Order: sequence, then structure tokens, then C-alpha cells
Amino acid sequence: MRCWRRMAAAGALLAALSAAVALAEHRRPDTSSSSSSSRRPLRFASGGVFKVALFADLHYGENAWTDWGPRQDAGSDRVMAAVLDAEKPDFVVYLGDLVTANNLGIPNASLYWDRAISPTRGRGIPWATVFGNHDDMAFEWPPEWFSPAGVPPLRCPPPSMSVSDCSFRGTPRLELMTSEIIRNGLSYSSNGPKDMWPAVSNYVLQVLSHRQDDPALLMYFLDSGGGSYPEVISSAQVQWFQSQSQFLNPNGRIPEIIFWHIPSTAYAKVAPKAKSEIRKPCVGSINKEEVAPQEAEWGMMDALVKRDSVKAIFVGHNHGLDWCCPHEKLWLCFARHTGYGGYGNWPRGARVIQISEQPFSIQSWIRMENGTTHSDISLG
Repeated sequence: MRCWRRMAAAGALLAALSAAVALAEHRRPDTSSSSSSSRRPLRFASGGVFKVALFADLHYGENAWTDWGPRQDAGSDRVMAAVLDAEKPDFVVYLGDLVTANNLGIPNASLYWDRAISPTRGRGIPWATVFGNHDDMAFEWPPEWFSPAGVPPLRCPPPSMSVSDCSFRGTPRLELMTSEIIRNGLSYSSNGPKDMWPAVSNYVLQVLSHRQDDPALLMYFLDSGGGSYPEVISSAQVQWFQSQSQFLNPNGRIPEIIFWHIPSTAYAKVAPKAKSEIRKPCVGSINKEEVAPQEAEWGMMDALVKRDSVKAIFVGHNHGLDWCCPHEKLWLCFARHTGYGGYGNWPRGARVIQISEQPFSIQSWIRMENGTTHSDISLG
């Protein structure tokens, strides 16, 4: 393999990407002083509906030194554009693995992260993000770099990108999230409480009624680990959820939905047999692999099933699964593999959830890149 030629092409691609991001930052309004408290409250539309699109496992920057990698990123751009233009959601949730940081040889994951959110930002749609297991993984040396030509030279971002270190490491969670928040007034993401770091994306968003300024929906976001630390939701996160839910929703009158990246062990318990037909009460279209759950269970599922107000949990991680199955009184749902990066050749798409305020209901379906929809389900 002529690695030097490919690295030269990758260097040109990175330079172009850096220039584009720098230009976009120059043109974008300065929102560095904004905070979650200054952003416009999320609200059900006048018809009492709130529609959310879920983008899972985009994997931008994968094999960035090859010709293949940039083509996959272009494919991911197309999928998100197709879903957003067809569905016109009120909100977007990025369900983790926005980037494949273990393939990025310099701390430039934020460049690819910025590209991942750009289709949503460009359409003026607010969004929120949670972390996956690939978003801050340590750099993995490509075997082809150890060729007779030797290790290719390290190409650093230009000084204008404000990157303080040029080395073979990823961009840590905290830096990624901070960069997103301070640059984007439409981002509703949060670093979360410091006492739960390195778990970063732990926060809750309220969606107000279309009739009054009272919350009609609570959306909880949790960091399920992976990358720089174990794939778990810790007992500290469980205590945080219990504290937040008791404060915001003591009587359980407000419906709650949950988002994180890596499925809990409960998903493995309710899953249809791998590669078998998906039968009711489960609904979906692909069931091509075993569930790859978190490493341990530290009480989050026990806390959720005890709350009648919790209606559904949405995760990514398994690219070959897109089903929803009931568990106790709530639903466990996979999104659809959205990005062209990552393993698997199944057609790309996104799960859409549409919440009706009164009477409360959740409808969900999969919107594909080619415009078709399938797997409609009522998560009642």
C-alpha cells in the first residue's frame, strides 16, 4: 500500500476541512457567552406535537487517512440531510459515536464533531448530544503505517484552530462538549455535574406545554461510558437521576423519556434471538446481531422501571439492530444506524419519535435515506 500518497491526500483533506471550519466559525454569530439558561425553552408545537429525530453512530473521521473514510463521511451527510428535509423535526438527538476518535491521529475530533452537527445547525434545528464509546477512544495505530516507508509525518491543525497539543491522542469528552456548547446557540447539550466526570453528558431538558409554561415532557440524557473509561452507568448517575426526577417530577405526572448510547443488560434480556424474525410485541426491521450491553448494571434500570412516568429508553451502539421491545412498563428501543462510518452494510436511516401532549402518546418509525418509512409503533 502506498501509504505516503494516501497520507498526502489525507493531509490535503484535513487542510480543506480545517479551512472550512475556520471560515464557518468566522461567519457564525458569537455565542460564546450563551448558556443553557439563555436558550429559548423547548416547547410543544401549537398542535401539541413534538417531533425528535435520532442520529446514531455517525462515526465521522473513520479511516481518515484513506480514500474510503471521507466517502463514508459524505454518505453520512446525505443521510442526515434526507431525514431532516423529509421529517422537519423540532429537535435532534445525537445518540453517541459522532466520531471515531481512535482513527483520528491528532486532537481534531472537534472538527469532525462540528461536521456531524452541521446539517442540523444549518437548518436551524436545536439538538442535544450524548457520548458513545468511540467519541474519545485512544488513537489506534494503523498497521499499514508500519511499512518500509515508515510512520507518516504528523500533520497538525493550523494555529487558528486553537488546538494546544499536537500528538497522537483523541480530543477528551470535556473538550468536545465544551467546544460544542460555546460555539453553538442551538445546542442544548451540557457537561453535566462535575462530581460525575469523567461521565460528561448527564443532563435533563424540559419541553414546555404548547398552552402554558409548564413542562409537559422531561428528556434525560446519560453518558453510558466507553472510550476513556468503562462502559457503565454508575451508581452516582443513578443517584443523580433519582434526585433530578424527584425534584422536577415528584408526583410522576410528567412523562419522561431517556437517551444514552450503550444498551443496558435489560436489552439483552428482552431481545429477539439474534438473526431471527422480529415478532410482536417487538417491532423493527433488522435483528442481525447479539445485543452488546454495558459491562455492568449499577441500578439505573431498577430506578427507571419503578417510575410509571418513564415511557421509553433510546440507545444506539448496535448497528445491526433497530427494534423496540417492551420491558416491564416501559419500552426499550434501538435507533437506526445513521452514519456510513462504522461496521455493517445495512441501509442507513434514523429513528423518529413523535410525542403528542394531550392525550400523551409516543409514535415512532424509521425514516430511511431513500425516503421510505417502516417499523411504525405506538410506545404506549
